[in-house]
Amino acid sequence: MALNKLITEDDVLRVIKNGSKEIVVEKGTVLTPLAKDRISHSGLKIIESYSASAGSTNTQIKIAIGSDHTGVKMKKIVHDFLKQKGYDVIDVGTFTEDAVDYPDIAFNVANRVAVGEVNFGVLLDATGIPSAISANKIPGIRAATCYNEFSAKSSREHNDANVLVVGARALGEESIKSIVDVWFSSKFLGERHQKRLNKITAIEEKYSKKL
Repeated sequence: MALNKLITEDDVLRVIKNGSKEIVVEKGTVLTPLAKDRISHSGLKIIESYSASAGSTNTQIKIAIGSDHTGVKMKKIVHDFLKQKGYDVIDVGTFTEDAVDYPDIAFNVANRVAVGEVNFGVLLDATGIPSAISANKIPGIRAATCYNEFSAKSSREHNDANVLVVGARALGEESIKSIVDVWFSSKFLGERHQKRLNKITAIEEKYSKKL
């Protein structure tokens, strides 16, 4: 049984319930600690598959990344992490720890997403909150502040988030890398979730007409 690129304990339990003796995962799949424990205790065999398109699709995805002065060091780490995975990444700054205003950086990244210059955006500041607030003022932007793997996966699958925001001083390097990996490995599920996104768009359009 093939699953998504993030496997949780619930995913493993479904495999067990279906009577399967093995779990098929794509190369690069992230397993949560509870999923690993459940697999170990249940005796499931992990079969790794290789997606023919996995190596080629990343190069077609363009990402704009930016941070204020509080996130500049972590931005470099995330930038290099994404480049290593084959993504086309544009770093829009800032490039020093001299103080800058986060709304300027957030607008730079989010606007590139809104006009279609890039597919996704990544923003970093101290907490991940102010940049998300700023980015979400742009119609069509769905910036999600993510603080663990679950929020990262849910923001993509349920909310079709197109800008990822993380707190450079709120989380450690490995946690941020894991969030980034899960976020870009997850895909919008559509169906009932699209109806809810349509309502968000309607709110945007309602207030845009008043300006």
